[in-house]
Amino acid sequence: MLQQYTKEFRQNLKIATPVMLGYLGHVLVGLMDNIFVGKLDPLNLAAVSLANSTIFFIMSFGIGFSYAITPLVSESVGADKHYRIKKVLYNGILLHLILGIIMVVLSFGIPKILTLVHQPSEVIALAVPYIRIVGISLLFVMIFQALKQFSDGMSLTTYPMIAGLIANIINIVLSYAMVFGKLGFPTMGIYGAAYGTLIARFVSILSLWFFLRYVSQTKEYLKNLGWYLTTKSIIKKILYLGIPSGFQGVFEMGIFSASVWLAGTLGAVSQASNQIALQMASLTFMVFIGFGVAATIRIGNQKGRQDFMEMKRIATSIFLQTFLFELFFTFVLIVLRHQLPYLYLSDDYVEPQKIIEAKAIYNQAVNLLIIVGIFQISDGFQVVFQGALRGLQDVIYPFFITLIAYWFIGFSVSYYLSKIFGTTGIWFGLLTGLTTAAMLLFFRFRYVSKKLI
Repeated sequence: MLQQYTKEFRQNLKIATPVMLGYLGHVLVGLMDNIFVGKLDPLNLAAVSLANSTIFFIMSFGIGFSYAITPLVSESVGADKHYRIKKVLYNGILLHLILGIIMVVLSFGIPKILTLVHQPSEVIALAVPYIRIVGISLLFVMIFQALKQFSDGMSLTTYPMIAGLIANIINIVLSYAMVFGKLGFPTMGIYGAAYGTLIARFVSILSLWFFLRYVSQTKEYLKNLGWYLTTKSIIKKILYLGIPSGFQGVFEMGIFSASVWLAGTLGAVSQASNQIALQMASLTFMVFIGFGVAATIRIGNQKGRQDFMEMKRIATSIFLQTFLFELFFTFVLIVLRHQLPYLYLSDDYVEPQKIIEAKAIYNQAVNLLIIVGIFQISDGFQVVFQGALRGLQDVIYPFFITLIAYWFIGFSVSYYLSKIFGTTGIWFGLLTGLTTAAMLLFFRFRYVSKKLI
């Protein structure tokens, strides 16, 4: 009985692993940036935390929107409709280019909001220039996402991973050099990390385009792209799937950005400890995203073939495999909670105030990592259930589920408990919201799959 699911683990991992490594690479770049900046002082760490959470709040809609391309491509592959794949690619790039320009404009305007949500003025002063530099890179992110989701839909998840790896190496090297003034670069502090990100994201587009342009499975789709491929029905379909998916991204990632803002109202120490917990959760989340993408691709293929019994079996195998990873991460985070905060903090602080702040950050982070460990179960399931529903091109109900779970429930609990328990209360709210989302998304998938069968 169990073997009918476990025998799919190899194929699930074959698709999911490059996605995991690709997203994990992005998070590791953020981790390295935080480590570099954290060595400067806790104030700079708080500023980068605020800036990156603000940028990611904008970016979350674009990334969610891009998920529309994968199920359309995977369904077309399953149905053997190759000319439709080319149309999805072209119209997807066009829409992502337009959205990318809009996101850049928003990134220049949103820093004004930070003063309205009561962030520390000294943190805002450092964060705003950082936001404006990295904000330009959002255009590059969207073009990359269009190409990446196309490649994922073709089950070619390795090439985006390699392109991301190249960009990540460049990002880490440039960030280190420009933050600390190495390799002939001037010392730029946190803004060196921002310029490193900007350059690396442009390189990621060039790398992925090069791979897809010369790979046998995709090169024909990238030839002769032009206005003649503009198709209203494809545009409508991408918008139909992309807009709700984009808002799901905003609801989900937005609540984590809101957690940073809430922590900011408690002071720089709370904001820095919250960032440590958030970074650890982000590392494991990228693994779950890999399984979510695998669910979208494999379920989308079966939807194209109209084989819904096989679809249910494959989905169950992905859910089971995800659960095993969740248990592992829960164990690791709780056991290593006393060691992990030292990744971000230095023993070299000499000023008494910085020593006091570092000790307070450490104590808060240790307590938060217990909740982050428990949090793994809900976080993993909710992203994989979303991926499964996306493979079925079911996006409207998940839109409302995530809105209610993350904001009406999760954020309300976070806001209320933050006044009583500080950052610990914020994370209890996040746990409540994601647990609610996971349960409701599971019930939705079970209902839709039974109906199709």
